[in-house]
Amino acid sequence: MATVQGIKEKLQWPLYDSVLIEKGEQLRNNKENSSTLKFFVNVQGKTKLETNLQSASLLPHYNTFEARAMRVVISDLPPVFSAEATQEETDLDVLDGDGDHVNGTGAKETNPASWLVADIDSFPLDQIVDLLKDAQESSDGSTSIDLDDEDLKPNLHIAGTTTPPTASIEALMDLGVSIDVSDSDLQGFIDDFDEKDQPLSEQIDPSNGSGNLIGKIVYNTVATLYVGEKIMIQMPTWFFPSGAGPFSETASITTHGTPSPQDTFRFAEPIYIDKQQNFRVEIEVPDPDVLRQLQRIYGPMFIWVVLDGYMTRDVQ
Repeated sequence: MATVQGIKEKLQWPLYDSVLIEKGEQLRNNKENSSTLKFFVNVQGKTKLETNLQSASLLPHYNTFEARAMRVVISDLPPVFSAEATQEETDLDVLDGDGDHVNGTGAKETNPASWLVADIDSFPLDQIVDLLKDAQESSDGSTSIDLDDEDLKPNLHIAGTTTPPTASIEALMDLGVSIDVSDSDLQGFIDDFDEKDQPLSEQIDPSNGSGNLIGKIVYNTVATLYVGEKIMIQMPTWFFPSGAGPFSETASITTHGTPSPQDTFRFAEPIYIDKQQNFRVEIEVPDPDVLRQLQRIYGPMFIWVVLDGYMTRDVQ
């Protein structure tokens, strides 16, 4: 569309960009895998949900912008854990409905040498975490796996041997036999993963993990706005509440600011970004120990930075 020369229009036009952790991936797998997350820099190939900037670190055309507020918005989407990270050769107890060990016929058995056990050749992290949540929410701190589970494909045999059970899988299941696993065992499986693959406890906790995770991010990072390579403001990230997103008054939900545009940081004086002037925002993790923890975050997760203000452009 043609522009009207010499006539400008001024409109509220927030600029936003984000870092996305894909579901099943970790922050360490993101292209922003250093101690600094950069915003308004890598904008190519992003969707409109991720950014509304067209060129890296530059305003469109010959527009100018006056930033009046800055906010950091962190999503609280449920994490999806990796199905690629697995534990190998995992032995689990096979019990009847009374919680007793059984032999190859499904009858109760007191001799450990005759107990029926199950091997899972490949135990994915995502299923371990799902089972752990079930166990933690149960009254006895345990959960069960079906003998014919199509995903885990358990291999049944007599303890210390490769001898399969005498009874069929169907007959054993009719007797109420299943694979029993406790929350402590499942937590042990998670602890046995390489540290970099282990999910944070804040993401496993089903009640308030997202709130704790948001706190871990905002209280351990520093946000900096650069305009023309000049630092315009630099403060811990908690200084820039989101003023957006879901909100609940229950004790199990935490957000980075109530969802009102007024509940965010506003500059005392506007910060001007001139035409063709570079700008960016960086969120840095100064502490290396905290950085190693944050790099273990599993997605999906968005971290947006929004510069709210007024865009001046040619009338179209």
